[in-house]
Formats: sequence, C-alpha cells, structure tokens
Amino acid sequence: MNTFVILKILATIIVPPASLAIGVLLWLLMRAAGWRRLAAVTLGLAIFQTLILSFPPVSGMLTGRLEAKARQLVAANQPCCYEALVVLGGGIMPASPPYTMEPELTDASDRIWLAARMYHAGAAPKIIVSGGSFIEQQGGPATTEAMAMRRFLLDLGVPDDVIVSEGRALNTIENIRNVRSIVKGGRVAIITSAFHVPRAAKLATQGGLDFAIFGVDWSVPSDATVWWDVWLPSVGALGEANIAIKELVALSIDRRGDSLAP
Repeated sequence: MNTFVILKILATIIVPPASLAIGVLLWLLMRAAGWRRLAAVTLGLAIFQTLILSFPPVSGMLTGRLEAKARQLVAANQPCCYEALVVLGGGIMPASPPYTMEPELTDASDRIWLAARMYHAGAAPKIIVSGGSFIEQQGGPATTEAMAMRRFLLDLGVPDDVIVSEGRALNTIENIRNVRSIVKGGRVAIITSAFHVPRAAKLATQGGLDFAIFGVDWSVPSDATVWWDVWLPSVGALGEANIAIKELVALSIDRRGDSLAP
C-alpha cells in the first residue's frame, strides 16, 4: 500500500461518516469486552462530531478561515498576461469505460469554466490541465482528469492545440511539480477552488513557481441564504466542514511540500 492510498484513507476516516462508523464499531467491540463506560464515551464523541460538523455555522467558520486567506492571496491578481493558465485537478470526474462513457462535472467544475473565460479574454496563450487517475495508473481504464478537462474545454470553444495535458499528477504536490517542468520559469495563473487556494499557493511558492492564483467556488454568505439553510444541520454543511478540516490539517502538519524546493 503506497503513501497515496494511506493518506486518502486517513483523510476519510478522521471525519464523518467514516469516523461515525468507526465509533459505532468500537462501541460494539468495547461493549462485548465489558468496557461499557468507555464504549459509551466513544460512541458519544462520534455522534457529537457528526452533529457539530453538520451545523452550517460550524462549517461556515471552518471554510471562512480558508477563504479569508484566499481573498488576501487573490486580491492583487492581474487579468493578464501569463505564459499559461493552470487548472488544478478536482473539477471533473473522468469517464470509466465501460461503466460510464462520459466525464462528469463536480462542484469544482468552475475551475475549468474560469480557465476558458480567461483564455478567451486573452489572459494566456495556453491552458495546462493537470490531473491523473489512480485507477489508470493501476492498470484500469486509460482515462484521466486531464483528458476529461480537455474535452470540456473543447466544448467551451478552446482550441485543441492550446491545451497542454499533464495527466500523471495524483495530488497538488505532483500538480505543482509537473507543471513546473512544463513552464520552466514562466509566469502562470493557477486556478483552483477558494478553499484550496491557501494550500495550492503555499505549495506553488515552495516549488519556486512564478505565479498568481485565482479562486472559484466561493461560499455564499449567510445573509444571502434562507434562514433554515443557515441554522439547520445538513449533509451539505457536513461535506463542506469535512473538506475544510482536511485542508486545514494539511496546511498545518503536511510537510511533503518541502520536497518541492527547487
């Protein structure tokens, strides 16, 4: 089992619903062993974590920490001119023949849309789409996120010959390393989701890229939504909190980016 798989599993089990499932399993095992008090505490903590992260004010606070930093990082952006626009992976799911024959847009697909708009506005002469596939690298269907992004950009009117595919990266560190090898010392505009901007900028800096960074998918403030979406627990808020926690943890303790130093 490689590092990629281990980190993906750890990132999943530290937050609900996986952490709740683990809590229930531990509760059953502890009760069977006669540790009833410890079992009750373990289950209670798992339930509490799930409930608290499901409240929009909590998820909004966590996301807000990331987006506040992101707004600082994008504040001085210039509309042009760059050697390339770099779209980081995460905006589209590649096809998985013979099960699904077409790519599927995700909540982060605004990354690709913004790249197309910036290209048409003359921000850069080319677009680098970055994103590989773990399944493809393990011998599965030879489809990657970079290939899927290319197809979407073509549908958005971007010429095929200006799209550069980087289809090997499985995470942001590899995104940055592979893009650096393509652009050498050229100035690039990195496009990613707002919650991801701080970590992507940190890694790009560690990698010695000359870059500006652009964010999409900004969260909607509470005064622009109906009251029940602000205060009632929801699956959407839980998902938003999970993403924010993973980003905040990675920003604080992940030192793999040190390997990017030129």
